[in-house]
Amino acid sequence: MEYRIMGKTGLQLSVLSYGSWVTFAKQIDDNASDRLMSLAYDSGINFFDNAEVYSRGESEKMMGRILKKKNWERSSYTVSSKAFFGWRGEANKPNQKGLSRKHLTEACHEALERLQLEYLDLYFCHRPDKNTPIEEVVRTMNTLVEQGKIFYWGTSEWSAAEIMEAHMVARELRLIGPAVEQTQYNLFERQKIEVDYYTIFKNMGMGTTIWSPLASGLLTGKYNDGIPEGSRLALEGFEWLKDRTLSNERIGRVRELNKLAQDLGTTLATLSIAWCVRNPNVTTAILGATREEQLKENLKAIEVLPKLTTEVMERIDEIMGTKPVMPQY
Repeated sequence: MEYRIMGKTGLQLSVLSYGSWVTFAKQIDDNASDRLMSLAYDSGINFFDNAEVYSRGESEKMMGRILKKKNWERSSYTVSSKAFFGWRGEANKPNQKGLSRKHLTEACHEALERLQLEYLDLYFCHRPDKNTPIEEVVRTMNTLVEQGKIFYWGTSEWSAAEIMEAHMVARELRLIGPAVEQTQYNLFERQKIEVDYYTIFKNMGMGTTIWSPLASGLLTGKYNDGIPEGSRLALEGFEWLKDRTLSNERIGRVRELNKLAQDLGTTLATLSIAWCVRNPNVTTAILGATREEQLKENLKAIEVLPKLTTEVMERIDEIMGTKPVMPQY
């Protein structure tokens, strides 16, 4: 396993990590999650990602049960949670979602209880909150750090302008600013990592824990001939994901990319993950495998990295046609 420093912190994260979105308490039970987390940990993965909204808190409870059972040294792994959406769905009342001091603080306490942990290594603001001043968010996160309830805080799917505002407020108040951003990054979603955040990487330094490196499974090729039963795009409540992910044009590009993967002696999924982590601004790519054989295959991305020469990367850009254009200054 390769480890990378998270932005300008001293924290080292495995370049591949394991997350629970969609899978925990929806697609897999405790036995399966135990096997998958154990395989991940034994393979060198040291970061496990979660959030209050995943399966309405049940995902954190499941991960907490596994961590309690495994009794791994706490210093050997890192865990995250995220707050914004709340965990009650439509039953959320005012103050049970968003980024107010009240919700961020209470959500942190609830996450710790569900995960059966004394602290969170990473705590994310899961979305920007237009109703809460950035100063309140920064002050709240700084307080949680000082209290030892979280070690680092970050943002998720924030714009570059919002992240920079948080940094400026933190600097002005001499408080701890965000150290990491969690955004989607894959061969279909490249704008934020490659363009929008460019000046932040260059001038501020920022870690990234990217999600959906396989574009919700599209980059595995399993949707080339329809939606398999039991896949995440077949799940009730995820119709929005299906509508956003599938198109004939995308499937055509995936089929062409699969030919290149075969020429390189690997699978489409493994190539797609390796492509993500080849970007030095990616600290870790979060995997979401539901089966052990899937996870084992995903982990081979480390072995594929050396094969991604400049020529291969250019060929991938030609096939996908998704490379964003940097603005001219």
